[in-house]
Amino acid sequence: MNELIGRVFSFEKHVFPNQSVLYNRLASDGQSPKALMISCADSRIVPEHIMQADPGDLFVCRNAGNIVPPYATQNGGVSSTVEYAVMALGVRDIIVCGHSDCGAMKALVNEAPLAAMPNVAAWLRHSRAAQKVCQDSYPDDVSDAEKVRNMTLENVVVQLAHLRTHPSVASGIARGEIALHGWMVDIHAGQVLGLDGETGRFVPLREGEPLPVALPHAQRLAAGAPVAQAAE
Repeated sequence: MNELIGRVFSFEKHVFPNQSVLYNRLASDGQSPKALMISCADSRIVPEHIMQADPGDLFVCRNAGNIVPPYATQNGGVSSTVEYAVMALGVRDIIVCGHSDCGAMKALVNEAPLAAMPNVAAWLRHSRAAQKVCQDSYPDDVSDAEKVRNMTLENVVVQLAHLRTHPSVASGIARGEIALHGWMVDIHAGQVLGLDGETGRFVPLREGEPLPVALPHAQRLAAGAPVAQAAE
């Protein structure tokens, strides 16, 4: 803890003075983040570091397993964060970001007994669909590391589907104002994979190549153009 406190002092003495113009602008003008990132609480994954983001660039929500519970009437931290980001801050891009070697995904793969952690067990129920996909659709004769990787990728897909049940997100998608992104950070390789919505596969993010997007900005109204009323 003393080491961390020392870094606070370093921020006050060195970092803040060098970025005082930025912080003063953010303090006076407020925030207008470019994206909402929902990532795992794992200490090895720091969204701002991965994206090399400055203060004010990202609105971040972190939790075990980068989970987005389906919309419900009861209040929750993730649901409130999503709603605020979309409706108050006008965020147009939402990223759900998983990562390799995720403890939550390992628990699902190994069906770990979680009786001593009832809150964790209840939370991971929001990833049961990913667990079912992996059990029924992937070969079982692969390494544990490969199973965790498969679970991690399918969990991102499931959480993106949950996002679309949130009224603020569904409305923004219908108007063509919100795009969804699914990412996975490979800690060992230092690489970020993105979900390509057209192929359903995760591919590496490459400089100079089109960004894989799970659901791009596009108006999506099931009824199409308003139907003209017949003259009487």
